[in-house]
Amino acid sequence: MNQISRRNFLELSALGLAAAAVPEAVPPAFSKDAQSASASSALNSGEISVWVTSGDERFVAAPRAKWRRAAGMPVNDQLQLNPSIKFQDILGFGGAFTDATCYMFNQLSPSAREQLFHEFFHPSEMGLNTGRVCVGSSDYSTKLYSYDDGEADPDLTRFSIDHDREYILPMLRQARQVNPDLFLFSTPWSPPGWMKFNNSMLGGSMRNHYFPVYAKYYLKFLQAYGAEGVPIQALTTQNELDTDQDGRMPACIWGQEYEIQFLRDHLGPLLESSGQQTKIWMLDHNYNLWGRVLDSLEDEKFRKYVSAVAWHGYYGTPNMMSRVHDAYPQVEMHWTEGGPDYTNPDYLTDWCKWAGTYSAVLRNWCRSITAWNLALDERGRPNIGPFPCGGVVTINSQTREITRSGQYWAFAHYSRVIRRGARRFDSQSSAAALQHLAVENPDGQLVLVLTNTGPARTIDLRLADMAASVSLKQDSVTTLAWR
Repeated sequence: MNQISRRNFLELSALGLAAAAVPEAVPPAFSKDAQSASASSALNSGEISVWVTSGDERFVAAPRAKWRRAAGMPVNDQLQLNPSIKFQDILGFGGAFTDATCYMFNQLSPSAREQLFHEFFHPSEMGLNTGRVCVGSSDYSTKLYSYDDGEADPDLTRFSIDHDREYILPMLRQARQVNPDLFLFSTPWSPPGWMKFNNSMLGGSMRNHYFPVYAKYYLKFLQAYGAEGVPIQALTTQNELDTDQDGRMPACIWGQEYEIQFLRDHLGPLLESSGQQTKIWMLDHNYNLWGRVLDSLEDEKFRKYVSAVAWHGYYGTPNMMSRVHDAYPQVEMHWTEGGPDYTNPDYLTDWCKWAGTYSAVLRNWCRSITAWNLALDERGRPNIGPFPCGGVVTINSQTREITRSGQYWAFAHYSRVIRRGARRFDSQSSAAALQHLAVENPDGQLVLVLTNTGPARTIDLRLADMAASVSLKQDSVTTLAWR
């Protein structure tokens, strides 16, 4: 996490206005089987299935729209759909399994946890299918730890993932049982303190003569997790590598030349020689570091080992990712962190902010969106760092009651309808206060997510010679699906 607060990011994003605060509604019953049946009937009828979040409604089915032959000039704002112009495919949506998150999951009764995991991960529900795993302690942990604490241990004789066996690995295995297609990537917040100049996991920077040892440390982590039935498909080498967070949390500064040297000369070759198939994603920091990314990717040997760039959205704007894509279209983009501030008055209702963010990052080539903590308590804990982050859901530390955030409901409009392997396609509109994202699912179903941050209005869709009018409520997220 960066030194700007999550609250400031949301306030500065200009992607949408906060919705009015209301009590959380009971989550609606939802079945993708029912959705498939709805889409099937729409296939023959020309109807468009519609789901809306606005006011006190949470992803509820709305009256269907209907395609008709376009005639004359549109009387409302227009949105043009061009399915023949395709862009990137979508890997998925998810959140971080931090130590804090897994601790909170573990506080639930087995039956309550089973119900929540079904809701989160099962393909018939939210269908979350990406997850971030911390390599040792992040700031959202019950305590500060690495897998080799103590004095210098260059032979890694003390290496152990025993800390993770208590509740992190069990939670990951249970999530994978619910959704076997869960794609996991890992991120360290700091190497063991003895590898750093300040001999602490809090802030500071690496000693480069420990690069070969740190590469082996990371490989041992990947192998140990694989042996526990939790394979890691991708990795980043440092969370937010351009800040040490003033030494107030696990963090480590990696200069550009250090990142290049470590990946190009140590970690990449070691993974390759060991037969490890884990992909390497670089950066894992903010949009505004796009120039650093471009410069690093000029190194051909470095580029050999890097398959993607991991981005955070706390500084800069999403279009900065497109600058990297335009220069290196073979390098994937993934959005790997973002979460609400639990002290925000609109924590429960800021779905427009998050849905607008998600449409913007997907329209700038990201293949996945992974939120920060999946679950925290009502005070944003466990937390050994300085930030007041909230979870995608809140689990009350006393009652174990589960509260769903505005970010959760924004996710619903994407993850419940957009499938892995969907392809983004072109959509164009000059309408003010409207964000839009269009994709085609692998089965041919077309999906459109509309985020309206203004007053209620009607939007006219155009698809070839067909048209449809869609009513959008004030401060709403609306998902449409048809064939």
